[in-house]
Amino acid sequence: MALEVKNRINLKEINCEKELTLAVIGGKWKLIILWHLGLEGTKRFSELRKLIPNITQKMLAHQLRELEEDKLVSRKLYPEVPPRVEYSLTDYGESLMPVLRSMYDWGKKYGEQVVWTD
Repeated sequence: MALEVKNRINLKEINCEKELTLAVIGGKWKLIILWHLGLEGTKRFSELRKLIPNITQKMLAHQLRELEEDKLVSRKLYPEVPPRVEYSLTDYGESLMPVLRSMYDWGKKYGEQVVWTD
């Protein structure tokens, strides 16, 4: 595990692999960022910002940095003027897509049957 991840996640508080998974992908924005990159492919920062209108620029940058440290997202910097940066899923990030699809399907069904019923 990357040193940054070990410093950010208190491994002494992790009791099982499920808790480790939640520590890495948990939070309000990470799943949404991963979902967009997984479904729509490589995106620039400004494109992600438009896809997630309620996230602040600072929070998006922070979440992308953590996802990159966790090896779920890769960041490619093009040496151009102005600089262009693109984000995409790594193999680890791609491996989460079946889990995210299952969560989406569950949420849709739960919403239709429990939350949005008359």
